[in-house]
Parts: sequence; structure tokens; C-alpha cells
Amino acid sequence: MDVLSMRWADVLVASWPVDPEVVADRLPDGVDVDTHDGDAYLSVVPFVMENIRPRGLPSGVGRTFGELNLRTYVTVDGRPGIYFFNLDATDALGVRVARRLFGLPYYTADMRIERRAGGALAVRSTRTHAGQPSLAFDATYEQAGACSRATPGSLTAFLLERYRFFVASEDGTVYQGAVDHDPWQLADATLDVRRNDLFTANGFEQPAGSPHIAYSPGVDVTAGLPTVV
Repeated sequence: MDVLSMRWADVLVASWPVDPEVVADRLPDGVDVDTHDGDAYLSVVPFVMENIRPRGLPSGVGRTFGELNLRTYVTVDGRPGIYFFNLDATDALGVRVARRLFGLPYYTADMRIERRAGGALAVRSTRTHAGQPSLAFDATYEQAGACSRATPGSLTAFLLERYRFFVASEDGTVYQGAVDHDPWQLADATLDVRRNDLFTANGFEQPAGSPHIAYSPGVDVTAGLPTVV
């Protein structure tokens, strides 16, 4: 049952191919690596969470904040989804609720996502959560070209067209959640990364090579609360 409404705005998904074993070693029991043409992927995702609120309430009462996560792609009992290693966010109340009720890997951060003259988006984030590894991110990204839907079977579709997520709490409990939205409208983008601690903060080495990059102006989303798998 969907209980939350929100908009994910100015979404960048920068995805590096990695050996599946690199990811498999970090997943809890029952969560399996999903691959595309033999590669697993780690994705850095900055975006703006706009107007998150209980479903049915007007958008003006919602909370808006920046979010930054590192994710990979998995299956659980054959069901494809996204697995989160961290979710850093500026909304301290939301972070406390997500961690206390579900043990989810949310961490508070000082984050700004600002649109510059000409359309580029600058994102800077510094983790402020006590007792957690430091994490800083500094980058600029910009849409390059028109938006369209991902081609079925393409890498872009593999990375974006997923409507279920999984996370593990600190005690190892795996939670799942479902989201609902129209198919993504996606474009190419440019990305200039000045600092990226997401991999090292989560125990990974920096992947080699250049990432696959996709950008979306945004999508309206409804979601249910996470439940135990």
C-alpha cells in the first residue's frame, strides 16, 4: 500500500562496471548480484527529494532536501531491485525516523544542490553523522540532449527501470520497499567530479574507467513503507 508521495528531481545516475564478486562479497544472505553483460554496477546518485509527504496531502506541506546514495543492482528470490549501501541526506528528522524505525543506512549530511546559470547543477555534500566514516562529494552535472525512454534491454533500462529496493539494517535484517512511477524520461549528461568518497566510505576501491551516465529532470513517485523480506 502506497503511503508516501514525492518527486525525485534532477537525478543523476553515474554507474561504474565492477566484477560481480566485488559486490557479492558485500551483500547479505539471500540478496544476489544482478549483472548486465557480465558486469555488476556501482552507481553514485545525487538528486533532490521534493515534497515528500503522506499520500493525499498537498505538495505544499512536504519536505524537500538533497540526497546522495551509493547503490548496486540485485535480485531477491528472482525479483530485480536496487540495493543501497548508504543514503546521505540533509533532512535530520527523516534520517532519524528511517534509522530508528527500520535501521536503514541513512546518514545526516550538509548538502547543497544548486542550479547554476546556464543550467548546470552543482552538488556538494559533507557527512555530519556522528560515529560514521567521513564522506565528501563535490561535482557538477548537466543535461546534454533531449529526454527519452530507455530502450528495453539496454544498460540504461537495467540501471533505471527498477521499482523495488532492498537495504540491510545494522543487525543484518533485509528490508524491501516498492515504488511506483511513470517510466523514466532520461538524457545523456556531462559530469565533472572533483571529489568522491562514496566508494572508500563504503569499503570499495575506486572503480576504473569512466561511468555510464544518465540524467532525468524528475519523476513523481508514490511509495510504501519498507517491510522485512
